[in-house]
Amino acid sequence: MAVSMRDVANAASVSLGTVSNVLNAPEKVSPATVARVHAAIEKLGFVRNDAARQLRAGRSRCTGLVVLDIGNPFFTDVARAAERRAAEHQLMVLLGTSDGELAKEQTYVDIFTEQRVFGLMVSPVGEDLDRLVALHRRGTPVVLVDRDGTDTVFDSVAVDDVAGGRLATRHLLDTGRRRIAFVGGPQTLRQVSDRVRGAREAVAEVAGARLEVIETPTLSVLAGRAVGERLQGRAAAKRPDGVFCANDLVAIGVLQAFTMGALAVPEDIALIGYDDIDFAQSAVVPLSSIRQPTALIGATAVDLLVAAADCPEHTPSHPVFEPELVVRRST
Repeated sequence: MAVSMRDVANAASVSLGTVSNVLNAPEKVSPATVARVHAAIEKLGFVRNDAARQLRAGRSRCTGLVVLDIGNPFFTDVARAAERRAAEHQLMVLLGTSDGELAKEQTYVDIFTEQRVFGLMVSPVGEDLDRLVALHRRGTPVVLVDRDGTDTVFDSVAVDDVAGGRLATRHLLDTGRRRIAFVGGPQTLRQVSDRVRGAREAVAEVAGARLEVIETPTLSVLAGRAVGERLQGRAAAKRPDGVFCANDLVAIGVLQAFTMGALAVPEDIALIGYDDIDFAQSAVVPLSSIRQPTALIGATAVDLLVAAADCPEHTPSHPVFEPELVVRRST
């Protein structure tokens, strides 16, 4: 039989209200009484019914985080940073990955809603934010992560991906490359389309430069390797001399294909990625990349969520951080 709070109260010779205060507001109870209640809890093996507490409070101590791909170290680092900052606010992070699928993202949103989470942080798959809007209207704070939300009702934290795309492409152009290929996708992801836009802007500034966009179904190593293998099959004059990949995973796949074939990086083709994950600097040819401040993104998302919960009528905030070029041997 489950041990109840009343059993704890009887064992500690205190009231039920005192046990509740020890669990939820110990500063209201004398240290000696707190110690006596905790001794009874340990002796009886009491486990609080957090679900019941959530029903009474209307919200839990857990917050949801839905990312595009937890297999991407960029999102792993963001999640870890969010978890660390959430702990400072006495919150826990429940993590879900949409794998770039809208239906899966919406399922997680529904599940976290049923759990009455404190709030929800989401890296949206696309532009369909209807479920998040409905959640926001019901009073649950929502923060968009790795996506600028200035055109929405939500708080958001993002990096300027258009600027990042320009930065990566200008670097290739500055090394003398003129046949630039952008590799990544799908372009329904705002991050990808913004990086393409930045690449186009950079190429338009240089006479004689051109941009080829090669869309991939996913932002994965395998998708990048498939593109790299196709590029190897082209005649030298028809191959790009500089490749900008939408993320480092795609770039690592392209690099694998080149190094397993006959193309040298950067002698034949210069290569740059995006995110600056740990694997970038330890690749067989250390990979140039565009660094995003993952720790700042994760921590800021939690801070925005807590601020929105404390003041539901606040004006949404949309910090946008600047990316940084990291140059290594691949360019």
